[in-house]
Amino acid sequence: MQIPFYSLAYQHQNIRQQLIEQMTLVLDSHWYIQGDQVKAFESKFAAFCQTSHCIGISNGLDALHISLRALGIGPGDEVIVSAHCFIACVLAITHTGATPIFVEPDLYTYNIDPTAIEAAITSRTKAIMAVHMYGQPCDMEAITGIADKYKLWVVEDFAQAQGAKYGNKLVGSWGHINATSFYPVKNLGALGDAGAITTLDVELAEMVHKLQNYGSSQKYYSDIQGFNTRLDELQAALLYVKLHYLSEWNQQRQQLAHYYIRYLADLPSITLPVILPEADTVWHLFVIKVSDRQGLQSYLTEKGIGTMIHYPVPPHLQQAYKNLGYQSGSFPVAELIADTCLSLPLYPGLSLEAQDYIIRNIRDYYS
Repeated sequence: MQIPFYSLAYQHQNIRQQLIEQMTLVLDSHWYIQGDQVKAFESKFAAFCQTSHCIGISNGLDALHISLRALGIGPGDEVIVSAHCFIACVLAITHTGATPIFVEPDLYTYNIDPTAIEAAITSRTKAIMAVHMYGQPCDMEAITGIADKYKLWVVEDFAQAQGAKYGNKLVGSWGHINATSFYPVKNLGALGDAGAITTLDVELAEMVHKLQNYGSSQKYYSDIQGFNTRLDELQAALLYVKLHYLSEWNQQRQQLAHYYIRYLADLPSITLPVILPEADTVWHLFVIKVSDRQGLQSYLTEKGIGTMIHYPVPPHLQQAYKNLGYQSGSFPVAELIADTCLSLPLYPGLSLEAQDYIIRNIRDYYS
């Protein structure tokens, strides 16, 4: 049996005709930038996230960068972020001229450890970036409580957790401003690069509109030095269709994850993810920790099972951030996750037969 790590076949086959109709609609409209499709998707996604504003952005990195810029963050400022995250989170901070201040993640939830945040706060701290890793929400009550105490901004990166909840609130609605990516393999994925920013703050929304469109609120008149990071009409039209199915696809992800947990829980060699009681996770990725990752990954590859590592090198040890001066051992929890994490196949359309095959081969490896 050949099982890819990820496949979009099931999702796209079921809505193929709708996607083609949307593409044709955009083609025939002769309007490809800042049109009705973007407005419609922004309205629908804002409502989905329980926010009053959504601004379409060209990709997830730009969404994070523009979010920080909208808050006025720049040179001399510090932004607290987990030492276990995708590099885009850190790039967004340094693109503003600010400094990323890393703190350890929780070893079992993979998210930023709230108990480590306060010790990292200085007079230069301006924001906490809450990155919802693998589809599980961060402890947003603790994070927003700390932010309120020290009068800090909260920026959510919910690119891996669209539709997830912490308590009774959806991610993307907890922070002052929040960024997401619609990279094709996200829970809500475009057919190319795309992203969005959500907020409940009208002034921040207005600033984002300017920053993502040449610093302009009126065509050919630029109030500030902005960027060109707009969501295009075609991706917006496709995302509008896909958003109708996001909850259904997330439910499938949850069922698959629970099945893995049920049939792998008794293996002492595997550490399964731990879900906070208040969290309703949407399982963008199913990530286990194993001490012999290379052996297990090679064995599964031989059996036709695709796996990936998210992520093999933490940001503080990337060559791009050598200038920050961190060494191996600076953040041992993040480094342990990087050394032992392995992502198993999990996506809408993954059959029970395929999942049984994956589980059986993992169990055979450890037997």
